[in-house]
Amino acid sequence: MDYSQWLSHAPYAWTQEEKEKQYLPYFQELTDHHRRHCRPYGQALDVFGYGRRFSALEQIPMLPIRLFKYLKLQSIPDEDIFKIITSSGTTGQARSRIVLNAATAQNQQLTLYAIVKDFLGAGRVPMLIVDSPSVFTDRAAFNARGAAILGFSIFAKKKYYALTDDLTLNKEALQAFASRTGPVLIFGFTFMIWKYLCQAIAAAGLSFDFSNAVVIHGGGWKKMEAQAVSAEAYKRRLYDQFRISRVHNYYGMAEQTGCVYMECEAGHLHASIFSDVIVRAPEDFSPCPIGKSGILQVLSPMAVSYPGHSLLTEDMGAILGVDDCPCGRKGKYFRIDGRIPQAEIRGCSDTHE
Repeated sequence: MDYSQWLSHAPYAWTQEEKEKQYLPYFQELTDHHRRHCRPYGQALDVFGYGRRFSALEQIPMLPIRLFKYLKLQSIPDEDIFKIITSSGTTGQARSRIVLNAATAQNQQLTLYAIVKDFLGAGRVPMLIVDSPSVFTDRAAFNARGAAILGFSIFAKKKYYALTDDLTLNKEALQAFASRTGPVLIFGFTFMIWKYLCQAIAAAGLSFDFSNAVVIHGGGWKKMEAQAVSAEAYKRRLYDQFRISRVHNYYGMAEQTGCVYMECEAGHLHASIFSDVIVRAPEDFSPCPIGKSGILQVLSPMAVSYPGHSLLTEDMGAILGVDDCPCGRKGKYFRIDGRIPQAEIRGCSDTHE
Protein backbone atom coordinates (compact mmCIF):
# COMPACT_ATOMS: atom_id res chain seq x y z
CA MET A 1 0.00 0.00 0.00
CA ASP A 2 2.18 2.81 -1.33
CA TYR A 3 0.60 6.26 -1.62
CA SER A 4 3.78 7.78 -3.04
CA GLN A 5 2.92 6.31 -6.46
CA TRP A 6 0.18 8.93 -6.80
CA LEU A 7 2.52 11.83 -6.11
CA SER A 8 4.68 11.03 -9.14
CA HIS A 9 1.81 11.76 -11.57
CA ALA A 10 0.20 15.00 -12.75
CA PRO A 11 -2.99 15.59 -10.72
CA TYR A 12 -5.44 15.53 -13.63
CA ALA A 13 -3.63 13.25 -16.07
CA TRP A 14 -5.65 10.05 -15.60
CA THR A 15 -8.94 9.39 -17.31
CA GLN A 16 -11.68 8.06 -15.05
CA GLU A 17 -11.11 4.55 -16.41
CA GLU A 18 -7.38 4.76 -15.68
CA LYS A 19 -8.07 6.09 -12.18
CA GLU A 20 -10.48 3.28 -11.33
CA LYS A 21 -7.94 0.66 -12.41
CA GLN A 22 -5.54 2.17 -9.88
CA TYR A 23 -8.15 2.72 -7.17
CA LEU A 24 -9.83 -0.69 -6.98
CA PRO A 25 -6.88 -2.81 -5.78
CA TYR A 26 -5.53 0.00 -3.61
CA PHE A 27 -8.87 0.66 -1.90
CA GLN A 28 -9.36 -3.06 -1.37
CA GLU A 29 -6.08 -3.16 0.53
CA LEU A 30 -6.77 0.12 2.34
CA THR A 31 -10.22 -1.04 3.48
CA ASP A 32 -8.70 -4.28 4.80
CA HIS A 33 -6.04 -2.24 6.61
CA HIS A 34 -8.62 -0.13 8.42
CA ARG A 35 -10.78 -3.17 9.14
CA ARG A 36 -7.84 -4.79 10.95
CA HIS A 37 -6.49 -1.75 12.76
CA CYS A 38 -9.61 0.28 13.67
CA ARG A 39 -11.95 -1.87 15.73
CA PRO A 40 -15.05 0.40 15.50
CA TYR A 41 -14.63 0.56 11.72
CA GLY A 42 -14.37 -3.20 11.41
CA GLN A 43 -17.42 -3.65 13.63
CA ALA A 44 -19.40 -1.19 11.52
CA LEU A 45 -18.57 -3.08 8.33
CA ASP A 46 -19.66 -6.34 9.94
CA VAL A 47 -22.93 -4.85 11.22
CA PHE A 48 -23.83 -3.49 7.79
CA GLY A 49 -22.87 -6.73 6.09
CA TYR A 50 -20.04 -5.44 3.94
CA GLY A 51 -18.06 -8.23 2.32
CA ARG A 52 -14.30 -8.25 1.93
CA ARG A 53 -14.17 -7.94 -1.85
CA PHE A 54 -15.66 -5.46 -4.30
CA SER A 55 -15.46 -5.05 -8.06
CA ALA A 56 -16.42 -1.37 -8.50
CA LEU A 57 -15.78 1.91 -6.69
CA GLU A 58 -19.49 2.15 -5.88
CA GLN A 59 -19.15 -0.97 -3.69
CA ILE A 60 -16.47 0.48 -1.42
CA PRO A 61 -17.85 0.73 2.14
CA MET A 62 -18.59 4.31 3.17
CA LEU A 63 -18.83 5.85 6.63
CA PRO A 64 -21.19 8.74 7.40
CA ILE A 65 -18.87 11.69 7.92
CA ARG A 66 -20.68 12.58 11.15
CA LEU A 67 -19.27 9.49 12.89
CA PHE A 68 -15.96 11.31 13.35
CA LYS A 69 -17.75 13.66 15.75
CA TYR A 70 -18.74 10.87 18.10
CA LEU A 71 -16.26 8.01 17.75
CA LYS A 72 -12.50 7.76 18.11
CA LEU A 73 -11.57 6.42 14.70
CA GLN A 74 -7.89 5.75 14.15
CA SER A 75 -5.87 3.00 12.53
CA ILE A 76 -2.61 3.74 14.31
CA PRO A 77 -1.47 3.31 17.93
CA ASP A 78 -1.60 6.37 20.17
CA GLU A 79 2.19 6.64 20.25
CA ASP A 80 2.23 7.23 16.48
CA ILE A 81 -0.15 10.21 16.60
CA PHE A 82 1.57 13.25 15.08
CA LYS A 83 -1.35 15.68 15.29
CA ILE A 84 -5.13 15.84 15.41
CA ILE A 85 -7.13 18.13 13.11
CA THR A 86 -10.55 19.29 14.31
CA SER A 87 -13.33 20.31 11.98
CA SER A 88 -15.06 23.67 12.00
CA GLY A 89 -18.37 24.06 13.79
CA THR A 90 -20.51 26.65 15.49
CA THR A 91 -20.50 26.99 19.27
CA GLY A 92 -21.97 23.91 20.92
CA GLN A 93 -21.53 21.61 17.94
CA ALA A 94 -19.47 18.46 18.22
CA ARG A 95 -16.31 18.62 16.11
CA SER A 96 -14.68 15.88 14.10
CA ARG A 97 -11.25 14.78 15.30
CA ILE A 98 -8.98 13.46 12.57
CA VAL A 99 -5.97 11.49 13.77
CA LEU A 100 -2.79 11.80 11.69
CA ASN A 101 0.58 10.14 11.83
CA ALA A 102 3.61 11.91 10.39
CA ALA A 103 3.39 10.15 7.02
CA THR A 104 -0.28 11.01 6.45
CA ALA A 105 0.29 14.62 7.51
CA GLN A 106 3.19 14.93 5.08
CA ASN A 107 1.16 13.37 2.27
CA GLN A 108 -1.61 15.89 2.89
CA GLN A 109 0.83 18.74 2.27
CA LEU A 110 2.37 17.10 -0.79
CA THR A 111 -1.07 16.37 -2.23
CA LEU A 112 -2.34 19.91 -1.70
CA TYR A 113 0.81 21.27 -3.33
CA ALA A 114 0.44 18.99 -6.36
CA ILE A 115 -3.20 19.96 -6.91
CA VAL A 116 -2.91 23.71 -6.43
CA LYS A 117 0.34 23.89 -8.41
CA ASP A 118 -1.73 22.94 -11.46
CA PHE A 119 -3.55 26.27 -11.08
CA LEU A 120 -0.83 28.56 -9.69
CA GLY A 121 2.41 27.13 -11.02
CA ALA A 122 5.28 25.83 -8.93
CA GLY A 123 6.82 29.14 -7.82
CA ARG A 124 6.24 30.90 -4.51
CA VAL A 125 4.55 34.30 -4.62
CA PRO A 126 3.56 37.04 -2.16
CA MET A 127 0.38 35.93 -0.39
CA LEU A 128 -2.37 38.00 1.20
CA ILE A 129 -4.21 36.01 3.87
CA VAL A 130 -7.67 37.42 4.55
CA ASP A 131 -7.51 36.62 8.24
CA SER A 132 -5.54 37.68 11.29
CA PRO A 133 -2.37 36.13 12.74
CA SER A 134 -4.35 35.25 15.88
CA VAL A 135 -5.85 32.28 14.04
CA PHE A 136 -2.64 30.47 15.00
CA THR A 137 -2.43 31.61 18.63
CA ASP A 138 -6.10 31.08 19.51
CA ARG A 139 -6.39 27.33 19.97
CA ALA A 140 -10.17 27.54 19.71
CA ALA A 141 -9.82 29.05 16.24
CA PHE A 142 -7.02 26.79 15.06
CA ASN A 143 -8.94 23.97 13.48
CA ALA A 144 -9.59 23.30 9.81
CA ARG A 145 -9.44 27.07 9.22
CA GLY A 146 -5.91 27.40 10.55
CA ALA A 147 -4.86 24.15 8.90
CA ALA A 148 -6.07 25.40 5.52
CA ILE A 149 -4.16 28.67 5.88
CA LEU A 150 -1.01 26.77 6.82
CA GLY A 151 -1.51 24.37 3.93
CA PHE A 152 -1.87 27.06 1.27
CA SER A 153 1.03 29.00 2.81
CA ILE A 154 3.42 26.61 1.06
CA PHE A 155 2.90 28.86 -1.97
CA ALA A 156 3.89 32.01 -0.07
CA LYS A 157 7.19 33.77 -0.64
CA LYS A 158 6.08 36.40 1.88
CA LYS A 159 2.84 36.48 3.90
CA TYR A 160 0.67 39.53 4.51
CA TYR A 161 -2.34 39.46 6.84
CA ALA A 162 -5.24 41.61 5.70
CA LEU A 163 -6.66 41.86 9.23
CA THR A 164 -5.40 42.75 12.67
CA ASP A 165 -6.17 40.61 15.71
CA ASP A 166 -9.43 42.49 16.28
CA LEU A 167 -10.47 41.81 12.64
CA THR A 168 -10.06 45.39 11.45
CA LEU A 169 -8.24 46.20 8.23
CA ASN A 170 -4.47 46.09 8.36
CA LYS A 171 -4.02 49.05 6.02
CA GLU A 172 -0.23 48.94 6.06
CA ALA A 173 -0.19 45.28 5.03
CA LEU A 174 -2.77 45.89 2.31
CA GLN A 175 -0.81 48.80 0.88
CA ALA A 176 2.45 46.84 0.98
CA PHE A 177 0.81 43.88 -0.75
CA ALA A 178 -0.76 46.13 -3.40
CA SER A 179 2.69 47.50 -4.23
CA ARG A 180 3.92 44.08 -5.38
CA THR A 181 4.15 44.06 -9.17
CA GLY A 182 4.53 40.37 -10.03
CA PRO A 183 2.04 37.51 -9.64
CA VAL A 184 0.45 37.31 -6.18
CA LEU A 185 -2.00 35.08 -4.32
CA ILE A 186 -4.98 36.09 -2.18
CA PHE A 187 -6.31 33.31 0.06
CA GLY A 188 -9.23 33.31 2.46
CA PHE A 189 -12.57 31.82 3.29
CA THR A 190 -15.47 32.77 1.07
CA PHE A 191 -17.44 34.85 3.55
CA MET A 192 -14.37 36.47 5.10
CA ILE A 193 -13.14 37.72 1.72
CA TRP A 194 -16.59 39.18 1.10
CA LYS A 195 -16.99 40.80 4.52
CA TYR A 196 -13.45 41.77 5.47
CA LEU A 197 -11.98 42.50 2.06
CA CYS A 198 -14.73 43.60 -0.33
CA GLN A 199 -17.13 45.27 2.10
CA ALA A 200 -14.64 46.58 4.67
CA ILE A 201 -12.32 48.14 2.08
CA ALA A 202 -15.28 49.80 0.35
CA ALA A 203 -16.61 51.09 3.68
CA ALA A 204 -13.19 52.54 4.50
CA GLY A 205 -13.12 54.43 1.21
CA LEU A 206 -9.99 52.61 0.08
CA SER A 207 -9.14 51.43 -3.42
CA PHE A 208 -6.65 48.77 -4.50
CA ASP A 209 -5.67 47.30 -7.85
CA PHE A 210 -5.11 43.57 -7.38
CA SER A 211 -5.29 42.71 -11.08
CA ASN A 212 -2.09 40.66 -10.75
CA ALA A 213 -3.69 38.39 -8.13
CA VAL A 214 -5.17 34.92 -8.17
CA VAL A 215 -7.87 34.43 -5.53
CA ILE A 216 -8.42 31.02 -3.94
CA HIS A 217 -11.33 30.74 -1.52
CA GLY A 218 -13.37 28.00 0.13
CA GLY A 219 -15.25 27.09 3.26
CA GLY A 220 -18.93 27.12 2.39
CA TRP A 221 -21.57 29.32 0.73
CA LYS A 222 -24.33 29.29 3.37
CA LYS A 223 -23.73 32.86 4.54
CA MET A 224 -23.32 34.11 0.99
CA GLU A 225 -26.62 32.55 -0.04
CA ALA A 226 -28.28 34.22 2.95
CA GLN A 227 -27.14 37.55 1.47
CA ALA A 228 -28.31 36.48 -2.02
CA VAL A 229 -24.75 36.52 -3.36
CA SER A 230 -24.23 33.99 -6.15
CA ALA A 231 -20.87 32.67 -7.34
CA GLU A 232 -21.19 34.88 -10.42
CA ALA A 233 -21.93 37.98 -8.33
CA TYR A 234 -19.00 37.15 -6.05
CA LYS A 235 -16.57 37.00 -8.97
CA ARG A 236 -18.06 40.13 -10.52
CA ARG A 237 -17.55 42.08 -7.29
CA LEU A 238 -13.91 41.01 -7.08
CA TYR A 239 -13.36 42.14 -10.65
CA ASP A 240 -15.26 45.41 -10.37
CA GLN A 241 -13.63 46.38 -7.07
CA PHE A 242 -10.09 45.02 -7.46
CA ARG A 243 -9.79 44.05 -11.15
CA ILE A 244 -9.24 40.41 -10.15
CA SER A 245 -10.14 38.09 -13.01
CA ARG A 246 -8.72 34.76 -11.78
CA VAL A 247 -10.89 33.40 -8.95
CA HIS A 248 -10.98 29.74 -7.90
CA ASN A 249 -13.33 28.28 -5.31
CA TYR A 250 -12.47 24.94 -3.76
CA TYR A 251 -14.40 22.23 -1.95
CA GLY A 252 -12.72 20.36 0.87
CA MET A 253 -13.13 19.10 4.42
CA ALA A 254 -11.09 18.40 7.55
CA GLU A 255 -11.88 14.70 7.21
CA GLN A 256 -9.87 14.58 3.97
CA THR A 257 -7.48 17.51 4.35
CA GLY A 258 -5.25 18.05 1.33
CA CYS A 259 -7.60 16.44 -1.20
CA VAL A 260 -9.21 19.69 -2.30
CA TYR A 261 -11.54 19.86 -5.28
CA MET A 262 -10.50 22.98 -7.19
CA GLU A 263 -12.77 25.05 -9.41
CA CYS A 264 -11.41 25.28 -12.95
CA GLU A 265 -11.56 28.11 -15.47
CA ALA A 266 -14.92 26.78 -16.70
CA GLY A 267 -16.42 27.04 -13.20
CA HIS A 268 -16.44 23.30 -12.46
CA LEU A 269 -15.12 21.51 -9.36
CA HIS A 270 -12.69 18.72 -10.26
CA ALA A 271 -11.71 15.43 -8.66
CA SER A 272 -7.97 14.91 -9.09
CA ILE A 273 -6.14 11.58 -9.16
CA PHE A 274 -5.92 11.99 -5.37
CA SER A 275 -9.68 11.82 -4.85
CA ASP A 276 -12.94 10.78 -6.39
CA VAL A 277 -16.61 11.58 -5.89
CA ILE A 278 -19.75 9.48 -6.21
CA VAL A 279 -23.27 10.93 -6.01
CA ARG A 280 -25.84 8.85 -4.10
CA ALA A 281 -29.63 8.99 -4.28
CA PRO A 282 -30.98 10.00 -0.83
CA GLU A 283 -33.78 7.43 -0.89
CA ASP A 284 -31.66 4.29 -1.37
CA PHE A 285 -28.01 5.42 -1.75
CA SER A 286 -27.79 4.05 -5.28
CA PRO A 287 -25.35 5.89 -7.61
CA CYS A 288 -26.92 8.81 -9.47
CA PRO A 289 -26.48 9.34 -13.21
CA ILE A 290 -24.69 12.41 -14.56
CA GLY A 291 -26.66 15.57 -13.89
CA LYS A 292 -28.86 14.21 -11.08
CA SER A 293 -28.41 15.77 -7.64
CA GLY A 294 -27.75 13.54 -4.64
CA ILE A 295 -25.56 13.09 -1.57
CA LEU A 296 -21.81 13.26 -2.19
CA GLN A 297 -19.54 10.37 -1.29
CA VAL A 298 -15.84 11.28 -1.36
CA LEU A 299 -12.90 8.91 -1.76
CA SER A 300 -9.27 9.54 -0.86
CA PRO A 301 -6.39 7.04 -1.08
CA MET A 302 -4.41 9.27 1.31
CA ALA A 303 -6.40 8.40 4.47
CA VAL A 304 -4.14 5.73 5.97
CA SER A 305 -3.89 6.72 9.65
CA TYR A 306 -7.69 6.87 10.06
CA PRO A 307 -10.61 5.23 8.17
CA GLY A 308 -11.58 8.31 6.18
CA HIS A 309 -10.88 6.92 2.72
CA SER A 310 -14.57 6.61 1.80
CA LEU A 311 -17.01 9.03 3.41
CA LEU A 312 -20.65 9.90 2.89
CA THR A 313 -20.81 13.67 3.33
CA GLU A 314 -23.76 15.86 4.28
CA ASP A 315 -23.49 17.83 1.04
CA MET A 316 -25.67 17.62 -2.06
CA GLY A 317 -24.27 17.86 -5.56
CA ALA A 318 -24.23 16.41 -9.06
CA ILE A 319 -21.65 15.00 -11.45
CA LEU A 320 -21.56 17.25 -14.53
CA GLY A 321 -19.31 15.16 -16.73
CA VAL A 322 -16.34 12.80 -16.98
CA ASP A 323 -13.06 13.43 -18.85
CA ASP A 324 -14.58 16.13 -21.08
CA CYS A 325 -14.39 19.43 -19.19
CA PRO A 326 -13.52 22.35 -21.50
CA CYS A 327 -10.52 23.12 -19.27
CA GLY A 328 -8.86 19.89 -20.41
CA ARG A 329 -8.50 18.24 -17.00
CA LYS A 330 -9.42 14.55 -16.89
CA GLY A 331 -11.68 12.78 -14.41
CA LYS A 332 -15.03 13.73 -12.93
CA TYR A 333 -16.19 17.31 -12.55
CA PHE A 334 -19.18 18.33 -10.50
CA ARG A 335 -21.13 21.02 -8.68
CA ILE A 336 -22.20 21.53 -5.06
CA ASP A 337 -25.92 22.13 -4.50
CA GLY A 338 -25.74 22.87 -0.76
CA ARG A 339 -26.18 21.02 2.50
CA ILE A 340 -28.58 18.17 3.14
CA PRO A 341 -31.66 19.79 4.74
CA GLN A 342 -31.20 20.14 8.52
CA ALA A 343 -27.53 19.12 8.39
CA GLU A 344 -25.23 21.11 10.66
CA ILE A 345 -23.46 24.19 9.33
CA ARG A 346 -19.79 23.24 9.37
CA GLY A 347 -17.80 25.11 6.71
CA CYS A 348 -14.87 27.27 7.86
CA SER A 349 -16.50 30.28 6.21
CA ASP A 350 -20.03 29.56 7.39
CA THR A 351 -19.13 29.04 11.06
CA HIS A 352 -17.23 32.31 11.41
CA GLU A 353 -19.18 34.57 13.76
